[in-house]
Amino acid sequence: MSVSTADYERGESFLAQNTRDLVTGIIEAQYWQEDGSLIYRRGRNEREYFHVDPESAQRTALFDSQRLLAALSGETGDEIEADELLLSELELEDSGQALLFTYDDNRFRLDRNSYALTRLAEQPDNEYLSPDGSRAVFIQDHNLWLRDTATNELTQLTFDGEEHYGYGTNNAGWLRGDGPVLKWSPDSNKIATFRHDGRNVGEMHLWNTRVGHVELDSWKYPLPGDEHIFMIERIVIHLDPEPRIVRLDMPPDNHRSTTSDHVAARDGTFLDVQWSDDSEHMAFVSSSRDHKVAQLRLADIDTGAVRDVYREETQTHYMAGTEGENWRVLHDRNQFIWYSEQDNWGHLYLHDLDSGELIRQLTSGVFLVLEITHVDAEAGYVYFRGSNREPGNPYYAYQYRVSLEGGEPELLTPENAHHAISWDESGSFFTDIHSTVATPPVAVLRNASGQVLMNLEQADISALEDAGWVPPTPFVTKARDQVTDLYGLMYRPTDFDPDQQYPILNYLYPGPMGRSIGSFGFQSSRADKQAVAELGFVVVEVNAMGTPGRSKSFHDIYYGNMGDNGLPDQITTIRQLAAENPWMDLDRVGIWGHSGGGFASTAGILRYPDFYKVAVSSAGNHDNRNYEDDWGEHWQGLLETYPENNAGDSEDNSPATNYDNQANQLLVDNLKGKLLLAHGLMDTNVHPSSTLLVVDALIKADKDFDLIILPNRGHGFVTQRYFMKRRWDYFVRHLLGAEPPADFRFADNIP
Repeated sequence: MSVSTADYERGESFLAQNTRDLVTGIIEAQYWQEDGSLIYRRGRNEREYFHVDPESAQRTALFDSQRLLAALSGETGDEIEADELLLSELELEDSGQALLFTYDDNRFRLDRNSYALTRLAEQPDNEYLSPDGSRAVFIQDHNLWLRDTATNELTQLTFDGEEHYGYGTNNAGWLRGDGPVLKWSPDSNKIATFRHDGRNVGEMHLWNTRVGHVELDSWKYPLPGDEHIFMIERIVIHLDPEPRIVRLDMPPDNHRSTTSDHVAARDGTFLDVQWSDDSEHMAFVSSSRDHKVAQLRLADIDTGAVRDVYREETQTHYMAGTEGENWRVLHDRNQFIWYSEQDNWGHLYLHDLDSGELIRQLTSGVFLVLEITHVDAEAGYVYFRGSNREPGNPYYAYQYRVSLEGGEPELLTPENAHHAISWDESGSFFTDIHSTVATPPVAVLRNASGQVLMNLEQADISALEDAGWVPPTPFVTKARDQVTDLYGLMYRPTDFDPDQQYPILNYLYPGPMGRSIGSFGFQSSRADKQAVAELGFVVVEVNAMGTPGRSKSFHDIYYGNMGDNGLPDQITTIRQLAAENPWMDLDRVGIWGHSGGGFASTAGILRYPDFYKVAVSSAGNHDNRNYEDDWGEHWQGLLETYPENNAGDSEDNSPATNYDNQANQLLVDNLKGKLLLAHGLMDTNVHPSSTLLVVDALIKADKDFDLIILPNRGHGFVTQRYFMKRRWDYFVRHLLGAEPPADFRFADNIP
């Protein structure tokens, strides 16, 4: 079989850079306003901005685009085209007479009547703004400082911070940032944060590639089994009338949260910390190092006293949700909502805040609460997104509400599709954008009862279809237990011929935090899966057991044995599909993945060498003893060593551990097929040593393999032009048995 430049070009045409502009009527961003109105941005070629009044169900243009383009061009000195009008952080002020927005990293104020444009003072990236915008907190010399945004007056808040023992430090090892981690009170007068203790934590080191002396990057990065990990000493800072620090009367907490392997969200919000609406009370959850214990606590923000309210301990791990923390303290009712998987499904439970005793279970049954989206304590409703309850695809998310007094949940979004939800701050209205793999998004505005108030947008994919686009084919197979249904997607070439035999490519991300198919909603492109199918492959991806979004037993299937990686489900899925489709060639199966998928794809070819013939593995965490502490200790357990049994890495005679069952370098003797490993040398997430452990073992075992080292590259290179082409070439050469076209180069719009 031959593969031509035209085949590669056809594949390239299915990448997102070439498909997303062919879809119109897509809502790209939404900005709810303080008055309950909505601003949203539509389209990519000629971006349009609309203002929606939910009360009157009226939509108007937010501004005259041509006048704004002229004003921006005059202010910046650049000729700006309509498709370059990418505004963010849109905010109305002065009763709607003015519009604040960010363009090209600059903040502007637009007079909506005169179209006078004012460039505002630049806000540093490392600041965290208060809810009312009047104050901002930043880190300087390991201490927290306050800036008055109106006067720029600075006030030092902490004074004893030092290196590796500073305040609000944003470092989880695998992720770090310059901005502080904190949680503002609603009244903008108090801050919940911590002192971050990394003084005795071990370090990781990287160096760049350059002429001359390299630059060394060293930072604190704890590993599973380390004696010392990051600890946080919780504090509350009162700002008025004078800054005052209250240290909570408790031992330091482990650097852990109930939803992530960091205590900070991407924007720096302190996770598992909640203020009361009146800013007088603060609740938080402490998690044990192994994530098996979650302790709800209340803090006296004036004295620092801490009261334990409720404790849950599990056999494997406790999570408060994979899409957000689903516990809430309802101070006015003296109650709290707790999320638990104690009956094998993630549900909500109402408890008494004084005693911690259960009042009632709010949701129950064979379905999953994904995310609490709003609580209306006065009306007595909890609003949540859930899945697995309606017939059809269990990964479709729907919006529900349930009474705090009990009863069955009420479905507010009945369309058989995946629903993306965005609420206004008051909880009176929400937007619902629903779609499937094959049907484009429909966006509507609903009230809190689910009634459709107005249609916002209907996406048009006719140009996409005219360009040859086809959706992937959904399928259902049985898991390794031959009972549980698995859901996946298959991609075939658009010039598919059922009389041919096609090699199979298995893309996977094994979890346990994410999954291969993140959403079954509409996407014009799903990475390069359709693109690589165009070269003559059938691509298969499936959400295997061990991934989130189903029951706890489904999620926990390989807890303590991360080397499983869901691979038995991947293999049984491919075998079932091939039994139904004779054009799938089981003698030519390849596998690929990145990060956790890089770990899993190498495990695939080493654990199942007679099934997988070719593997491409990028940025893999091949032994989680070499990855950040929270990840391994959450999913594999605390590190245990067995000195009496030296069945581990015999090369250095190190003792066996409970982590040996997941270490890829211990399996290299099994390699039969073709393996391509890749890693960026400046990867601060998964350290390059993770891949080099496997490389070292392969060399010692005299195994043939291929390796790509990417100097000065970080973690996210998987769909960048150089590596993507090398991956395509590798599968073409070793599964198709063809020589890749030597003259193909991606267009400039592919980074």
